[in-house]
Amino acid sequence: MTAAIVLIGPPGAGKTSVGRALAKISSLPFVDTDVLIEKDQGKSISEIFVDDGEGYFRAVEERICLEILHESSGIISLGGGAPLSANVQNALKSSTMQIVFLDVSLSVAAPRIGFNRDRPLLLNNPRQQWQILMDRRRPIYEEVATLKIEVGQLSVAAICDEILQKIGTPWLR
Repeated sequence: MTAAIVLIGPPGAGKTSVGRALAKISSLPFVDTDVLIEKDQGKSISEIFVDDGEGYFRAVEERICLEILHESSGIISLGGGAPLSANVQNALKSSTMQIVFLDVSLSVAAPRIGFNRDRPLLLNNPRQQWQILMDRRRPIYEEVATLKIEVGQLSVAAICDEILQKIGTPWLR
């Protein structure tokens, strides 16, 4: 089975909120890989970073993402860094899924994520770190995406409407 829609983008883009809303609209299951990672490891992503390091986290993230991309159907939200993995990129590019890049600016993302301690890669100078991450990730997001949505100040409902309109899949309406 394959997923209908995979949501990618940086922290604060609304992947989880939009994913839940799309799942409700479409009556498809919703999967958030960050939640699966925490369940798999029995601790929060922040704890994984602190206890085991980013390299360990990325290996777990890659394994979980590849499993979900190959085994699940429905709406999938990938963690912001998941597409950095070459194996995840290859799985996305070779799939028939709709890969939706939720593009968001720092000014819109900042109030949404609050740059709190639950974002381990954003601890020191969070605004600058977010921008550095986004500058590195944007080309990858754009390369693997089949659709890009400028999130801006759009509501979750408006983002869902735009996605469904652009992918033109009647069974999701």
